[in-house]
Amino acid sequence: MILLAGGDIVLPDRIMSSGSLLIDGDRIVAIDDRAAIRPAGAEVLDVAGTSIVPGFIDVHVHGVNGLDTLDGNGAVAAIAERLPRYGVTAFCPTTVACDHRTLAAFLTEVEQCRRAPAPRAARVLPAHLESNFINPEYRGAQPAACLRSPRAAVPADDSVFSASDILAAIAAARREVGIVTVAPELPGGIELVRDLATAGHRVSLGHSGADFDTAVAAIEAGARHATHLFNRMTPMTHRAPGLPGAVLSREEVAVELICDTHHVHPAMCKVALTAKGPGGVMAITDATAGAGLPVGATARLGGRTIRVTEFAATLDDGTVAGSTLTMDRAFRNVVNTFQRSLVDAATVCSTTPARALGLDGLGAIEQGSIADLVVVDRSFNVLHTMIGGRLAYRREADRN
Repeated sequence: MILLAGGDIVLPDRIMSSGSLLIDGDRIVAIDDRAAIRPAGAEVLDVAGTSIVPGFIDVHVHGVNGLDTLDGNGAVAAIAERLPRYGVTAFCPTTVACDHRTLAAFLTEVEQCRRAPAPRAARVLPAHLESNFINPEYRGAQPAACLRSPRAAVPADDSVFSASDILAAIAAARREVGIVTVAPELPGGIELVRDLATAGHRVSLGHSGADFDTAVAAIEAGARHATHLFNRMTPMTHRAPGLPGAVLSREEVAVELICDTHHVHPAMCKVALTAKGPGGVMAITDATAGAGLPVGATARLGGRTIRVTEFAATLDDGTVAGSTLTMDRAFRNVVNTFQRSLVDAATVCSTTPARALGLDGLGAIEQGSIADLVVVDRSFNVLHTMIGGRLAYRREADRN
């Protein structure tokens, strides 16, 4: 047994000051407002002066510390090992558009990581495919050569892959594919949304020029998610609310929000949080391999070179290519910049993604839930990360 003693415990609806949290195996077995309790035989971890929050769940992350999910050779496992230092206890490894063979190899890595998780590594969840089926005009840093219409004709030779090849790779690894980003205005887009949703995938609307009516039609077809709200989609105006207006106005849709204060202005983040409530917003990083690297460093995004700037990652032509955000900073921004409570920050960083993805026992601190936890100091720096009741990261050890 492990006892976390003396910390402020961030519960789903309130903060328990100077409480105690008892872990037995991989479960939280007791939560008490008495910091002085000492069960016989328990290892005591004094966390006075800190906050204990549910482990962060990032549903949109391409890489970290120089590693990209499409690098191959164990890249997904290596990313999983590095994320706990930022408080991440579970994540959806995320791709940019790629060919079907690269996608199949990536999904094999995801399957291997999920079947045999490494000790002290973040949980690898089914992948997020920021997929081939997006609008070229809203592609951002996505490789144009890899984009396909759902109704595209089959290529005449094996040197080029088709939409059918991508769908076949997805069908061959259903359990490893969680979220699929789709632009519903593409020819066959609504049908693709319906087919993917029927097959059990969580369809996300993004990288899209869809107008309000098309976005609503996609939601009616089964879309339940929006990829990095406001970024790479139609703008929202009072007469043409576009895709953002559709997803903000529909309760069944949860939205991703890049909480780095650069991709989305803090005022618009506040608007989204007010419109959806914390229960409808997922804080994400959209982190690339540049996350955790110094300004000026270079890394890869799906095989293309990106450069770390002060605020984001960019291609050589200056196109924004994802973020360099980490989830500990996202949590800090929700509290300090968006002026939300610790409970709200825990909700958008942990609870909402867990509920949206159906992760039973994760995302909230409750008796009987799985002990995926983060201990942060008063400046929201990660001190300890626990995954399944085991210490996965300790800041003091990181300094040595």
